[in-house]
Amino acid sequence: MADLFNLNTNRDARSPLTTLTLDEEISVAYRLIPLLVALLLVPASLAGEISADRIKAAVAQLASDKFEGREPGTNGEVLTTEYLADEFEKAGLKPIGERDSYFQPVPLVRVITSPKSTLHAVKSGTTLDIPCEEGFAGVSQTQAGDEAFDAEAVFVGHGITAPEFGWDDYQGVDVKGKIVVLFTNEPPSSDSKFFGGTALTYYGRWTYKFEEAARRGAKACFIIHTNETAGYPYSVVRRLESAQLKREPGQPVLAFAGWLSRAAGDKLLGLSGRNVDEALAAADTKGFKPYSLGVNLKGHLPTRIENFVSHNVVGLVEGSDPTLKSEAVVFTAHWDHLGIGKPVLGDAIYNGAADNATGCGLLLELARAWSQQSPKPKRSAVFLAVTAEEKGLLGSKFYTRSPLIPLSKTALNLNMDMILPLGVPQSVVVTGADRTSIWPTVKAAAEKNHLEIETDQRAHLGIFYRSDHFSMARSGVPAFSVAAGMKITGKPNDFATKAHKDFNDKAYHSPQDEFQPDWDFSGFVVLAEFMLDVARDVANTNQLPTWNNGDEFRRE
Repeated sequence: MADLFNLNTNRDARSPLTTLTLDEEISVAYRLIPLLVALLLVPASLAGEISADRIKAAVAQLASDKFEGREPGTNGEVLTTEYLADEFEKAGLKPIGERDSYFQPVPLVRVITSPKSTLHAVKSGTTLDIPCEEGFAGVSQTQAGDEAFDAEAVFVGHGITAPEFGWDDYQGVDVKGKIVVLFTNEPPSSDSKFFGGTALTYYGRWTYKFEEAARRGAKACFIIHTNETAGYPYSVVRRLESAQLKREPGQPVLAFAGWLSRAAGDKLLGLSGRNVDEALAAADTKGFKPYSLGVNLKGHLPTRIENFVSHNVVGLVEGSDPTLKSEAVVFTAHWDHLGIGKPVLGDAIYNGAADNATGCGLLLELARAWSQQSPKPKRSAVFLAVTAEEKGLLGSKFYTRSPLIPLSKTALNLNMDMILPLGVPQSVVVTGADRTSIWPTVKAAAEKNHLEIETDQRAHLGIFYRSDHFSMARSGVPAFSVAAGMKITGKPNDFATKAHKDFNDKAYHSPQDEFQPDWDFSGFVVLAEFMLDVARDVANTNQLPTWNNGDEFRRE
């Protein structure tokens, strides 16, 4: 800029100004002043322009067959994490992983149940054979190899102990050493003060069911699947392989944590004169009491254990304030999917295009934009692509146990997970943001970007508890996912709702979740600008944000 106003006559012969008089040069310079002022006033968010085409290209790459479904611990992981690290380096991010790399090792245990496993229900000489995969699926949590059990089965409704709601599905029964049978989800409610009303609480999640059963000393736990209580088909949980964080000493675990198909559940309950509909109706009723099914469940479960190391991919853009740069906002998206598995419609690669190549593509673009800001915000920004979300949020759980920025200095986590590219949204979903001190900032950013804040229409499925921001929230960090709402510019009112239902029914966690060339990523630009506005404001405030007083996640 200084060169522009240098009017000495010793000019380079190639300069177009060599033919102008001094007065003419002054005139040109003054005419350029408004342009220079305009450039100086460009918001920092525009310093790194968001490109829908770049996001689309990254999604196409990550969801290609070349990446083999991005399964942790496979060649697909190597290809994926190296690609993400390369992109972080190109964006100018500082490596803060192990040995100054972009990688944070995450030790995991792969648990593989043999398809030859057996499960029998025995009552008074009558034996019901429940076939592996078709009738039951799951894995052991002991990380000790083969498992076997032969114990009484007890039906415990939804398997919830929630004293604040006056609800205890284990009331009066000791399930130590026994097999608990239950439903996922929770009692229906329209009262926000009773199990969160129509929004699912953590009590309704399958992870809680297994955790509570283990705390109670149960030998094993089987969840009877229904599409209505789970929110997805049995094919999603019909798996005999998973990964786990290494078991901590003294941690209560189950010899088997699994699912029963609805058909198998009907047959099992039928041995005691009941069926799935009747049992679910009873479980939904206040005052439910657990009861023995009068059946022993006998299982033989050959199990293979493999230890391996997966990786989170992480980079940092340092803040500009000498003191506040030790604190950070954190952007997250999980890079993993399900790898190569059982063929469906002739395809065995579970590409995970929507889930979650979309989130990774957006994460990379946010990293580029944040890195190019000038001046930089006061606090630093961490860009974290986590592993093993599909196995139970394992990469983000590990990060909260071994954070690269102390959690007490982590201002905010914005997460991106499975955003369908449907066009420009008129609304945004930020479930949980209203429970934090930055709610006014979120509302202001939404208004600036012409977005209405929409109540999550999938809250009854417990979406808040199903992605990596939940790991951060449980650790006290203000955290939520950002997703497009159901109002899309130029589309019918029910367009997005139908698209999500169609995806859930036909593609979710299947090889049919593939990149579509006609996907419209224009809305990702709007979401990116919204997130940058929120994060930038938080990065520049004097005080660290908090969860609101009385919130379950508030750290004191």
